[in-house]
Amino acid sequence: MKRASLLLALALAGCGTLPEPFYGNPGPAGARLSIPPAPVLFVPAPGQALLGDDAAQLYAKDLATELADYDVPSVAGPAQTLNWHLDVTAKLEGESVVPAYAVIGPDKKIYGHQTGAPVSAQGWSNGDPATLDAAAKAAAPGLSKLMAGINADIQQSNPQSLENRTPRIFIAGVTGAPGDGDTALPTDLTHALPGPDLILVKDKKTADFTVTGTVKATPAGQGEDEVQLTWVVRDVNDRVIGQVTQIHALKPSDMAPYWGDVAAAATKEAAGGIQNVVQNEILKKATKPSAAPKN
Repeated sequence: MKRASLLLALALAGCGTLPEPFYGNPGPAGARLSIPPAPVLFVPAPGQALLGDDAAQLYAKDLATELADYDVPSVAGPAQTLNWHLDVTAKLEGESVVPAYAVIGPDKKIYGHQTGAPVSAQGWSNGDPATLDAAAKAAAPGLSKLMAGINADIQQSNPQSLENRTPRIFIAGVTGAPGDGDTALPTDLTHALPGPDLILVKDKKTADFTVTGTVKATPAGQGEDEVQLTWVVRDVNDRVIGQVTQIHALKPSDMAPYWGDVAAAATKEAAGGIQNVVQNEILKKATKPSAAPKN
């Protein structure tokens, strides 16, 4: 049986110390896990909020900026078809203006609303930047919680939501590996990856997520190669949702003609990272508005 001095160290909490013979120097990058941005909420300049055109555009920008600080990716600008957007209105109450907010779905339905804190009527109507900025700061925390609740309700009501069933994953293959790696690595990943949180499918068309792998081996001196394994996870729309990268030193004889136990060790550790990517994506969708419920 082959033995290799390597550490397939993933940036995941609780991995612990790996047993021999898989303990060594993981290299400068070790591993990286990257997650792309969540869906975007559009914030059009409000036309019914007692603001002039310039002030309305400024307030939309203030809101988008503050929502982004609360992990709600937002863009100030008009909403397009199938976009979620925030509708802002306001009414005069004595010497104060009270803003109000409604979250509008792609089907044009109101999914939630929130009343803002009163602000100075004079500062508001004059488009005072400090007044508008303060109003946006006050509104952002509640709006972020509102949107999280909206999406949770949508996901829980949809039996086909990934929140309510086990995700299906398709292993598309590996390229660039020396020896039999292009065959051994995906084969071993099919043994390491399935579990209570993931099931494998043989047809990409039936999968929720697809995994592809690439291998790059570079001579590192002293008879060893620096080997980088990169696993990319894509969703059903072929959008990259995350990446797991493993970097470690191997001898050419550990990979050619056969990877053997090295492939088993590599894919066992990679499986944890891939599972993390998928679970992060599901949790992200459970806390962000993503689609309107079907009638």
